[in-house]
Amino acid sequence: MKYLQCSNGDALPMLGLGTWKSHSQEVYDAVREAIKIGYRHIDCAAIYGNEVEIGNAVADAISAGDTSRKELWITSKLWNNAHRAVDVEPALLQTLADLQLDYLDLYLIHWPVAFKQGVELPKSRDDYYTPAQLSISETWYSLEVCVEKKFVRHIGVANFSALKLKSILEYCVVKPAINQVELHPLLTQRKLKEFCDKNGILLAAYSPLGSRDRAVAYKAKDEPDLFQLDEIKDIAEDHGCSPPQVLLAWAINRGTSVISKSVNPKHLLANFDAVGIELASGELERISQLDRCYRYINGSFLAGKNSPYTIGGIWDT
Repeated sequence: MKYLQCSNGDALPMLGLGTWKSHSQEVYDAVREAIKIGYRHIDCAAIYGNEVEIGNAVADAISAGDTSRKELWITSKLWNNAHRAVDVEPALLQTLADLQLDYLDLYLIHWPVAFKQGVELPKSRDDYYTPAQLSISETWYSLEVCVEKKFVRHIGVANFSALKLKSILEYCVVKPAINQVELHPLLTQRKLKEFCDKNGILLAAYSPLGSRDRAVAYKAKDEPDLFQLDEIKDIAEDHGCSPPQVLLAWAINRGTSVISKSVNPKHLLANFDAVGIELASGELERISQLDRCYRYINGSFLAGKNSPYTIGGIWDT
């Protein structure tokens, strides 16, 4: 495994197992299998609805001697309905209980969007707080308290623009450790990566393979298939590997952590083996030139006429 180093010296495994869209029994089996293969980074979130099963799998893996808590890096995320100061710590404690852990390695603000407490997915504008009503700073200060209490070692964000990160850096005591964003050859996030590199913030890539198993309702018509890009297929052939392995290797070779979801044992092993693929600088550049700022997860479910947020406002574009 390859690692990125956090500011305090902690080592973040560059390949993580994603658990979004993984159902109860299959996520249990996937976590157990992944740990046996050698994965040590598990990416979770309260909204995924499967942290209890993940907790059971981690506990059983530790009990079986497959790993230890110290070897693992466990990430979870604060959902949009728990951004108020009074809600942050209880949400984290619930995640810790579900995962059967004493602490998290990383806790992220899932989106820069706030819902009213108790709202899982909003149905009207009344279900939201506007940024003026509930600021990210209130949420961030509460996360810093959770660090002080040792409930979590690192805090960070997901789906945050450079502008939003810059705002946090102006008032924070504990700097964001990681920003987890959609990242793949069609969305290289070059400027965001430059900002994060300059400010000592690690980048983690989600949907590195294009989130192919999303529900049809959340897919755009004729959306591009990363596996079928000629450049990706050519490089895969040159290396004697698969297009998905090239996509993961590209993310790792350019210095980002990458979260890849699978419940298939063969795919789990193939994804893990991608860590060892070394791409030449020319290959990295060839892949990066595919960028077209294309998002598979564009945040549209959080925006629109029933929301005070816009897609442009979420991404600051």
